[in-house]
Amino acid sequence: MSDQNDIVNKADRNKIYFLVVVIAALLGTNAYLFFKDKHQTERYASVSTEKDRLKLEVEKIEVELDKVNALNVTLTDKLIKEQGLAREKIAQLKLALQQGQLTQEDLIKAQEQVKELREFVRTYNETIIRLEKENLRLKSRMDSLRASANSAAMHAAELEQQNSELNAQVKTSSALKAANVTVIAYRVKSSGKNIEVTKAGSAKKLSVSFDLVPNPLAQKDYHKVYLRVFDPAGNLIANENNMFEAEGQEMQYSSSTSISYNDDNTSYTMDWINPNQFMKGTYAVILYADGYTMGRSEIALR
Repeated sequence: MSDQNDIVNKADRNKIYFLVVVIAALLGTNAYLFFKDKHQTERYASVSTEKDRLKLEVEKIEVELDKVNALNVTLTDKLIKEQGLAREKIAQLKLALQQGQLTQEDLIKAQEQVKELREFVRTYNETIIRLEKENLRLKSRMDSLRASANSAAMHAAELEQQNSELNAQVKTSSALKAANVTVIAYRVKSSGKNIEVTKAGSAKKLSVSFDLVPNPLAQKDYHKVYLRVFDPAGNLIANENNMFEAEGQEMQYSSSTSISYNDDNTSYTMDWINPNQFMKGTYAVILYADGYTMGRSEIALR
């Protein structure tokens, strides 16, 4: 009887041992699955965090690139090409991060690309700033040269104006001037003899006499003298085809002649035959030479 009880107890103990082993195995499996799930969760959280960080980093790099481009600097072809490649890489990274299809290896590669982009933007930024400084120096130099050129141009214009004024003064000073201008009316006899008259009805021509004021600046040469005659109503008596220039404008003249100036106190006379009938009143005469008024006088006819 005792041996039978021992056999029963031994069988019960074997069952207990088996249950303990099974429970231990289950506990071990559960622990393994728990830690594995925890590791995967932590790994997923780490991947998600890294993706967010990379996305933010890429956006910051793009903003930095936009800031650099906002500078008013003319880019070289090389810089334009490099910038285009960088923006393509930024667009690819942003798309991959948005789609969420990055593995751990992809993240490591993306980290390297972001690092390269960050280094590119730093170098690119330094290059643009250097170009901007060079442009500013060139602009300052150009402004200085432009100011110098403007100053030189103004100085040249002032000198030209002074020369022009001086030439005008010399020209004015060298022009002939008449003195003792007198006007006498004559009638002409059939024999050709001139008879001085004071009545308009018998007058046929006017004779204008004048002396020349000594002028060492005047050229000792032939000078053209122009005569303008105005009737008592103030009308110029002249042929419309007789034109000359004096005092900066075109004028008509009644008569003209050439005189030889030698600065020798020679007296001169100009005769003018009236194509019309003389009227009662005062006739005015004005003489011009060398582009300026030479002298004037008048005569009253009864």
